[in-house]
Amino acid sequence: MSITFRELGVPADLATLLDQRGITAPFPVQSATLPDALAGRDVCGKAPTGSGKTLAFGIPLVVRSTQGRPRRPHALVLAPTRELAAQIESELRPLAALRKQTVASFYGGVGFGKQLTALRNGVDIAVACPGRLADLVQRGDVRLDEVDLVVIDEADRMADMGFLPEVKRLLDQVRPDRQTLLFSATLDNDVDVLIRRYQQNPARHEAEAIHQGPDRTSHHFWHSSDHEKVDLTARLVRGHGPTIVFTRTKRRADRLTKQLANAGVTAAAIHGDRSQPQRERALQAFTRGKVEALVATDVAARGIHVTDVACVIHFDPPADEKDYVHRSGRTGRAGASGTVVSLIGGEHRKTASRMQRKLGLGTSGPVEPDLAEFPPVPAPAPGTAPKPFDPVGPSNQRRGNGGPKRSHTGGPHQGGPRRPGGPRKATAGASAGGPSSNGGARRKGTPRNAPPRKAGSGGHRKGGAPRG
Repeated sequence: MSITFRELGVPADLATLLDQRGITAPFPVQSATLPDALAGRDVCGKAPTGSGKTLAFGIPLVVRSTQGRPRRPHALVLAPTRELAAQIESELRPLAALRKQTVASFYGGVGFGKQLTALRNGVDIAVACPGRLADLVQRGDVRLDEVDLVVIDEADRMADMGFLPEVKRLLDQVRPDRQTLLFSATLDNDVDVLIRRYQQNPARHEAEAIHQGPDRTSHHFWHSSDHEKVDLTARLVRGHGPTIVFTRTKRRADRLTKQLANAGVTAAAIHGDRSQPQRERALQAFTRGKVEALVATDVAARGIHVTDVACVIHFDPPADEKDYVHRSGRTGRAGASGTVVSLIGGEHRKTASRMQRKLGLGTSGPVEPDLAEFPPVPAPAPGTAPKPFDPVGPSNQRRGNGGPKRSHTGGPHQGGPRRPGGPRKATAGASAGGPSSNGGARRKGTPRNAPPRKAGSGGHRKGGAPRG
């Protein structure tokens, strides 16, 4: 019999709430870290995306947080993207409400109004992207000197996206005797610098992804010429169901969305040229089953958290192994099975073969597509092809009256059976349009919301943060 949340030290009221939500058995990262975190120790957790980290730090946050004063929160979660910040807020809200605590998220890409109102009313747990939080601090809208519990989530992605200098400046303003919980997929290089500088004798734990293994997610590398890719993509979407398709550029995403519509497949595009409301409407259409495919740039891989995605297609190859993992991790979440297909043109075959070997996904290189179970998609009758999803919305929204507000599903999700063809659950908004909305590293003398400088050293990703 597996251990229970109560046996890990979770208070009865929170454990009961988790039971009511169908969350009865802790994931490995939760079992490993909760006792130390609840006891007040600094924790350093190595765990991949989709391993259940939000509850691992969310429960201690709620248990150990005290009521914050206006403009002075007592708990702080730092996240690299606004999508992740929105997801964390959504999952923490039911737990915090049980203890009559307030939680709010702070990120760029939206106005200051609601965020300032939340701060004036008092926020107990603040979930923030570094750039927007730094702006609020600089404006005098928030102070961090009463924060006594800090969570640094996805620390490796913070480093990759060039946010660590801002993170350090923020942490230097927090109480020195705080409790610090850090979670990351890797703990080396710049992440190790954070651990040594901002944690005191942390308890170190490592957890693997939930039910990760070749029997849960199948990976396929297919030869495909450019003129074959659209047909293959349409076949895969129709054969598998809810699919996320990744492209390298925004222009390609828009074009592919139209091409899929012409092939009879409904699709919506998400990329950096879409406004936050547009991205949210596109994601909402996908999660509700109104569109079959979500076509996204690489930036979307770092923020979309949607359950029951059956298939991921690399329409354009990822830049490197890390991007492949981030993209592919959108399917096969929380123990569900999934399919990942890479469509490889002739010029990318060597790169794809090398990536396969590095990731342990075979050594044979790309192969010819196996289309036996994916019959051709019948072309729609003239005049009946679906129109590409319109992210702008009805005409009244274009006049500035606003569209329908996105509804959060609220609360942690610990898996469950897939419902083919049914609505998917989303725990975050659609992908952000680049680090400018999250406040990455800035060039001296440039506006805070300007894109970050390209990385050179210090563990930054080559070419800087994604531009999707």
